[in-house]
Amino acid sequence: MSIVYKEKEEQFHLHTRNTSYIIEVLEGRYPVHAYWGRKLRFTDRTGLVDLREVCSFSPNPLDSNKTLSFDTMPREYPDYGRSDYQSPALSITDSSGSHLIDPVYDSFRIEEGRSLPQGMPGCRLTADDGCDTLVLTLRDSILDLYIDLYYSVSEEYDVIIRRTEIRNCGNKPVTLNKVLSSTVDFYGDSDFEVMNLYGAWTRERQVSRIPIGRSGHLVDSKRGASSHEQNPFLALLRPETDEFSGDVYSMSLVYSGSFMAEAAVNSYGKTRMQIGLQEIDFQWQLEPSGSFTTPEALLVFSPDGLNGMSGIYHRLFRERLCPAPWSKRERPVLMNNWEATYFDFNEEKIKALIDEGHSLGMELFVLDDGWFGRRDSDASGLGDWFTNLQKLPGGLKSLSDYAHRKGMQFGLWFEPEMISPDSDLYRSHPDWCLHVPGRYRSEGRNQLVLDMGRQEIQDYLYGSIAAILSENGIDYVKWDMNRNITEAGSAALPSERQKETSHRYILGLYSLMDRLVNEFPEILFESCSGGGGRFDPGMLYYMPQTWTSDNTDSYERLFIQWGTSYLYPPVTMGAHVSEVPNHQVKRITPIETRGNAAMSANLGYELDLMKLLPEEREKVAKQVEFYKKIRRTIQFGDFIRLLPPSSDRGTAWMTVSDDGAEVLVFYFGHLLRPNDLGCRLKLRSLDTDRLYMTEDGEKYYGSELMYAGISLPPLDCDFDSRLIRLQAI
Repeated sequence: MSIVYKEKEEQFHLHTRNTSYIIEVLEGRYPVHAYWGRKLRFTDRTGLVDLREVCSFSPNPLDSNKTLSFDTMPREYPDYGRSDYQSPALSITDSSGSHLIDPVYDSFRIEEGRSLPQGMPGCRLTADDGCDTLVLTLRDSILDLYIDLYYSVSEEYDVIIRRTEIRNCGNKPVTLNKVLSSTVDFYGDSDFEVMNLYGAWTRERQVSRIPIGRSGHLVDSKRGASSHEQNPFLALLRPETDEFSGDVYSMSLVYSGSFMAEAAVNSYGKTRMQIGLQEIDFQWQLEPSGSFTTPEALLVFSPDGLNGMSGIYHRLFRERLCPAPWSKRERPVLMNNWEATYFDFNEEKIKALIDEGHSLGMELFVLDDGWFGRRDSDASGLGDWFTNLQKLPGGLKSLSDYAHRKGMQFGLWFEPEMISPDSDLYRSHPDWCLHVPGRYRSEGRNQLVLDMGRQEIQDYLYGSIAAILSENGIDYVKWDMNRNITEAGSAALPSERQKETSHRYILGLYSLMDRLVNEFPEILFESCSGGGGRFDPGMLYYMPQTWTSDNTDSYERLFIQWGTSYLYPPVTMGAHVSEVPNHQVKRITPIETRGNAAMSANLGYELDLMKLLPEEREKVAKQVEFYKKIRRTIQFGDFIRLLPPSSDRGTAWMTVSDDGAEVLVFYFGHLLRPNDLGCRLKLRSLDTDRLYMTEDGEKYYGSELMYAGISLPPLDCDFDSRLIRLQAI
């Protein structure tokens, strides 16, 4: 059993394969965090939390016990308004206008398996995965408000999943101002560094790691999306922690909207780490008999450094988060026409690109923006999901059938959540966009944002998109979102519920995606938001891969894909070979390096194949052929980071197949240096006594590759790279 209740000690012991998480109930009233870390085995005892009396500036909730103060107590779910002066997990306003709430321990239950939060994504874990769920219930007796704290524990996947449900069993409404998914307090422990993944458009998921100090660290998005700027993830690390050793405590939120994650140390050296919904644009009116559920927070502890943490997330996301049809299905090599044509294409040009892609071994052709409505630029047409017959007189079916006859799949780009002011849809329904009456409607990329929380909008999008998918034999969908939310007001909500708009938007988006994905389970959906602006676990629940970044420069992609890999496995990353000079940074890099960077994930091409030189064409064909041989290892093997892009020796990572028989080593040089003596790269996770052979016939034992390292061949130019394939013999 992964959850044990010790009645005498009033302790709950949660165990995964390698982790223990312990909760104590003090005075029969207050659940506190006692321990999270390496798996423990100890005799029955109480007092894991050694509380002490402090000064009068930290008031006591019970006169009978002066050691109790919310200021020092490591609380499982802190509320606002009493003696806890750190950031709360819960803040409410009752019908009298008071913010005060006094939840105390009420009851618990242990369930076999788990349930997903209603209307939201989550990890598809079952009792067969060694998964059980503890539900701790707190109650405020005056408001008759119940707080259910869910802890789902998986032995097999080494993860604890938390969420919170608030139930109003009173006879008056309550306003929720802040409701987080998870809080962990580290009692008297502030020896941490804080890690997060920050960025911007075309620079997503860069790595930040700094000492926690004595200030608060807020990682958040207020954009209505998880965003390019921050990922819904936060980790606390010991200062000595590196890629392969040391403790890591991390949280990742299964959500695609505005969020917050915070780590802060108080005056007593207590560190609080928490994650959940962003409070600045959130409020929820909870009527009598109503309930509210937060998104899931994934809690992963690793004693084996950052690669150990990543391995847990990678397996969990591949096997229990992504949709079941795609959890083990290989992804096709695709060709996207965007950088080849932008909006300037016709039927003949697209068919010529299909011909060329087919001749080079590509398996999927994707028709990007410009096929619908009156869409010859980004100034019009969004929302009018019907084929532009002036541009494509034969319709989409003609192109789809043409690709299928060649043995290729056919895919389409959509941007369903947006509406152009210059569109038939906007002219018919100007109130369907997010807006505040009488206020200016801000545009981005000449578009407004649809109010996805409204059922009639979801129904319109479902009907129009489903018709296109079913009538035209579509195999793949790229689902884009090219601006963030402003003027978050809804014409469908009363004044007191306007701050529910942003969260209702995400719930409506999830509802629409759920309908489409369930109706078309064989279609491969890829999420996109100007590249990686919504690369989060919530989207992966519906769409098993994400366009990693609009930046396709191979050198910049080293930083982006390195940072992304801390949570997300290569099979979730879209990566394309594009033209040089690169369209984003104008850099020129070898096509071999562009290929190796893209082959580290899901390989695609986004360039004008018609303009390739003969020698480039030959290299592309060989890349595609080789990738098909190794892609199962790339997409479903164990990914290991070796040398970071910040290293002056270059960047390196490797992937080991699930049976250990194939090893792929990627090395990317940066700028060549004079008199460079080269680099010996020490590999990881090999069988010390097993013999491995390169494609050139060189043989090495695993111990030699790991402890002495492999000598990398010299590079020929700036940004050159090498891909070494080793097979066990």
